[in-house]
Amino acid sequence: MKIEKDRVVQFHYTVSEQGQEPLETSKERDPLAILAGHGNIIPGLDKALEGHVAGDSFGVDVPAAEAYGERRDGLTQRVPKKHFNEQKLAPGMQVVLNTNFGPRAVTIQKVGMSVVDVDLNHPMAGKDLHFDIEIVDVREASKEEIEHGHVHGDGGHAH
Repeated sequence: MKIEKDRVVQFHYTVSEQGQEPLETSKERDPLAILAGHGNIIPGLDKALEGHVAGDSFGVDVPAAEAYGERRDGLTQRVPKKHFNEQKLAPGMQVVLNTNFGPRAVTIQKVGMSVVDVDLNHPMAGKDLHFDIEIVDVREASKEEIEHGHVHGDGGHAH
């Protein structure tokens, strides 16, 4: 069965910045399960999976614009230190900040006495990525999975 919109795909991945050492891999854990065509993964990788079948292994380069976006200058914010719940903070650290729009990964730029300057760009913004992919399984999605926009059961969401 070929990967297309509304199919559940289980796959292993290894990701690196193009020409660099791997940053992360799923090889030592369960494969990632996504609902193809529903924005569950970065757009460039979602497109690259299309047409593949279980057992396929391939590499794909995803430009920053189709991954986590380009870095945007000036995307910084000054946040009261109390929002970091007593965490030990240092410039360059990546932490998750709870916002009105949900959790957001930020990078600490400067730590003051009562405020913290953070970079709101995604930590992978501006980076061209390379993925090595191994398709483990492809199946039809259930009506409920399509309605909810994500996978249920093995490797997916449990409600």
